[in-house]
Amino acid sequence: MPLSHPVIAVYPGTFDPMTLGHEDVVRRATQLFERVIVAVAAGHHKKTMFTLQERIEMAREVAKPYPQVEVESFSGLMRDFVVSRGGKAMVRGLRAVTDFDYEFQLAGMNRSLMPDVETVFLTPSDKYQFISSTFVREIAVLGGEVDKFVSATVQQRLAEKVRSLGRD
Repeated sequence: MPLSHPVIAVYPGTFDPMTLGHEDVVRRATQLFERVIVAVAAGHHKKTMFTLQERIEMAREVAKPYPQVEVESFSGLMRDFVVSRGGKAMVRGLRAVTDFDYEFQLAGMNRSLMPDVETVFLTPSDKYQFISSTFVREIAVLGGEVDKFVSATVQQRLAEKVRSLGRD
């Protein structure tokens, strides 16, 4: 029986910065869901390199090829954001076994908070499974090449940010 309305999936994260792995998960999510909301966390619990607005702009750049993807920011409980947007699925990226324990616990907590929302784990392509925003930031700050890990626009923003921090 076909669904009478589009299934909305939310892909939350800090995206500091958005990597090719994140982009691959977005692409995979668009193949499964009619609408995907990339939810950029304000990141009150983390010190971010990029401002919330910069992270939103990067995510919008990366999402341009996917018309069914929207980018929004959120703060507070993810549950409140997902429910207010009519989300029926939450997309989480899994890179390695080390992610699984945390993500499994998070999925259980989210199921308790949002019984009508399913958590869907997607793995990025093999070539992106080792990439993390933390590694990308560290490599960029130390003057390394990050072009294999982020899009050209994100790479440019990273270079500008590193220069502005006086660390190049």
